[in-house]
Amino acid sequence: MAFNVSALRLPLIRRGSNNPFVLAWQRFLRDQKLPVGTPDGDFGWNTYRATRTYQQNNNLGADGVVGNNTYNVALQQGLLSLLPNISSNSLLSYLRFGETEVKDIQRSLNQIAQLPPPLTVDGDFGPRSSKGLAEAYKKRDVRLRGELEDALSDNTKKKLGSDLTPALDIFNDYAKKQRFRLSGEHWHKQFPTSISISSLTPSFRWRVQAFEKALRDAGCKIIVTTTVRPRQRAHLMHYAAKIDRRQISPWRVPRLRGLDIDWVHYTNAGSLRAAQDMVDAYGLGGNPVSLRSNHIVGKAVDWIITWEGTIQVKDARGRMIRVSSPQVGAFNRQLWNVGRSYGVLKLATDPPHWSFNGY
Repeated sequence: MAFNVSALRLPLIRRGSNNPFVLAWQRFLRDQKLPVGTPDGDFGWNTYRATRTYQQNNNLGADGVVGNNTYNVALQQGLLSLLPNISSNSLLSYLRFGETEVKDIQRSLNQIAQLPPPLTVDGDFGPRSSKGLAEAYKKRDVRLRGELEDALSDNTKKKLGSDLTPALDIFNDYAKKQRFRLSGEHWHKQFPTSISISSLTPSFRWRVQAFEKALRDAGCKIIVTTTVRPRQRAHLMHYAAKIDRRQISPWRVPRLRGLDIDWVHYTNAGSLRAAQDMVDAYGLGGNPVSLRSNHIVGKAVDWIITWEGTIQVKDARGRMIRVSSPQVGAFNRQLWNVGRSYGVLKLATDPPHWSFNGY
């Protein structure tokens, strides 16, 4: 393949470098089954040694420095999909698409996906065209790759020659990545919530476990629905709800480190529809999930507690407390007081929610 690696303007990285490109390189080395340690963006001795091994395995100069020669080989082996902030224009330049060929891609995407409104055919594959590409993949999915090849002109195919197939494979993978960065119900599966009491912060976990034992000894049935909610999941739930309620515009949602989501679709209607799909997938109701919830720091538990008749529950002082109706923990203030003795406090406005401070 005769692609133009210099078009990507990748930085030279070596021992002592610390940036997102180092993190991508470490993840690539890990995928190559090389002992790089935990990817952290810091090019230390482990990364240096793994880099030299990679270079030796691929008949490159084993100097431990990642420059264009090493990049050129690694890009063909999967590094490209890991690199941060590669623009569509840079990618197409790397694939040797000039202005004429970019116009051909824009025309082809309009034809394939019937984008409303159509892309401007101007040879500049900037942010708007990138959104159109993601929208096209959303509409056509796995069919896009073949349809794009069929739609491209003979002149484009002639210029790319034998590089056409790998170029379109790479471009299709990029389109897929952009599509799944878009907000939508598929994010519901990311950053799952724990339902294990053992995942709570130790100081609160011990309180919950003691209270739970007292409840079970009294004959209660308990279903835990949430313990620790990752910060990224809380962010997704919070802003999906706020967008759905028109409380914030998709393009004004703040970024969160470690969460590569794009809330802005090709059309505003698409952005709103995706947010609504997320709200439905999460089963959200009422107000948006708090970004400062005790669930994020492992100091809250959502659980459903039920029993039959009147029970005797031991509080933290060893006293047996009579608890009758209603036979559900969400609304029984007698049980709330027992929980308080253990340091597990009920939030009255949220039926399943108990925490270390009542919030």
